[in-house]
Amino acid sequence: MKKLLVLLVAGLLILIPIGGCAPEEEAPIGVAVEFMDHAACAYIAQDKDWFKDEGLELTAYESYVTGMALVAALARGDIDVAYICLVPAINAYANGKVPLKVVAGTHKYGYGVVVNPDKVKTIADLEKPGIRLGCVREGGAVDVLLHKTIDKYNLDESKILDNIQRMNPPKQVLAIRMGQLDAAFLPEQWATMAEESGFEMMLMSQDVWPEMQGSVLVVKEDLITNRPEVVRKLVKVSQKATDWGNQHPDEAAEVMARQLGAVGGSLFPAEAAGVTGQLEITPEVLLRSMDRLDYTTDIDASVVQQTIDYLAELDYIKASFSAGDILDLRFLE
Repeated sequence: MKKLLVLLVAGLLILIPIGGCAPEEEAPIGVAVEFMDHAACAYIAQDKDWFKDEGLELTAYESYVTGMALVAALARGDIDVAYICLVPAINAYANGKVPLKVVAGTHKYGYGVVVNPDKVKTIADLEKPGIRLGCVREGGAVDVLLHKTIDKYNLDESKILDNIQRMNPPKQVLAIRMGQLDAAFLPEQWATMAEESGFEMMLMSQDVWPEMQGSVLVVKEDLITNRPEVVRKLVKVSQKATDWGNQHPDEAAEVMARQLGAVGGSLFPAEAAGVTGQLEITPEVLLRSMDRLDYTTDIDASVVQQTIDYLAELDYIKASFSAGDILDLRFLE
């Protein structure tokens, strides 16, 4: 009988995993990122396998041309994590009722106003009839920067909006190259790419909105509740990649060019492939672009609150709310 008991216990020990649960290294998550150098830390971490090194299994890793398109992905069940501009993240939370939390920043600034210097010599020239002005659709981060610019420089809102042509950033850059726009509000790296077509940077977000929070790392609330160790690893990897990029800017630009080049071929519709093929994103352009951002995981709650309040003022969200409702910064070290 004693021998039988020993055998039964031994059998049970074989069946029970050590620790009594699934191995800690298994942490499947779906990630969405912007197709911009705003998400540099995510692209760097992916390039260097740092997500994998931390035991983070990416079941999805998807890139989106705009933050608004990324918001739709966040509403899906298979996307738990996003590197996204703060403005669409707030819209997703307030209007889309997506249960998310901002757990870290990724950068400050990262947007600009580029102009044809032959057509637009002062910021007031944007009001002139016939000036063809490009911008993303209402509610995007650069659209909000457009309104900040109107406020700061006392521009006539109706005149500016009459000149607006709504299109996504790569389409704006293509329109610039084809002589179809005179000015554009663009996120990086697209703003710097416009300079390659003879446009000049008239304003950067630093000039219009001091301490502007650019993009952030957001996660679904369920991930914090059920797998906080995964969130901690995500923040750790993002910080590691951010530090590395700041310390090695030339190499970071090379990584970004490689990563964006690999993704871009499958990102655009097949019928547009011939045209978008003209939009080569080179390491030289990325190096100049990335130098215009302040890459940091630090995030100022008061700046987030200012952004929330301003979106409410623009009626892009129904009402303001406390930044504390969307922020969860306990994972930052």
